Amino acid sequence: MGSVGYYMNYLVNVEKAGINDIDALVKMRLEYLIEDNGNLNDSEVIEIKRELPDYFKKHISNDLFIFVVREEQTIVACAFLLVIEKPMSPAFINGKTGTVLNVYTCPDYRHKGYARLIMETLLEEAKKLQLSVVDLKSTDDGYYLYKSVGFADDNSKYHLMKWKPDTLVQK
Repeated sequence: MGSVGYYMNYLVNVEKAGINDIDALVKMRLEYLIEDNGNLNDSEVIEIKRELPDYFKKHISNDLFIFVVREEQTIVACAFLLVIEKPMSPAFINGKTGTVLNVYTCPDYRHKGYARLIMETLLEEAKKLQLSVVDLKSTDDGYYLYKSVGFADDNSKYHLMKWKPDTLVQK
């Protein structure tokens, strides 16, 4: 199940990742995080490699939908759609929302339209899931791609804020 597009007359298939893809998805997530944040320290890499497979096992195809493009059986591009159910409001009338995360294409495969095709497929899935709204945080590099598939700047009276505990309890 996925969508099909073309790049330079080559058929490109976007599909949902599954449990058998977890090792490759962990690798893609780490590559994305390193590119986005700079190098991770050893303890961060160890923690992510230890915890992420269980997270994927629990959430893939439940509330996390991961769309991928493969070349020769290798995942070369991906995007995550995390579905969240909230108390209803006028901003999300049925309470179902989505957040796009980890839109990433391996460097050797960029500028082939894979991210666009994945995003179009992901948004079709969002419609099928009847999500009221889908949001994302965009880098400057991805901004015009997201605008071109229908995302708009969020002109909200609210400020995006975060709270982080001083320390995390280790398992």
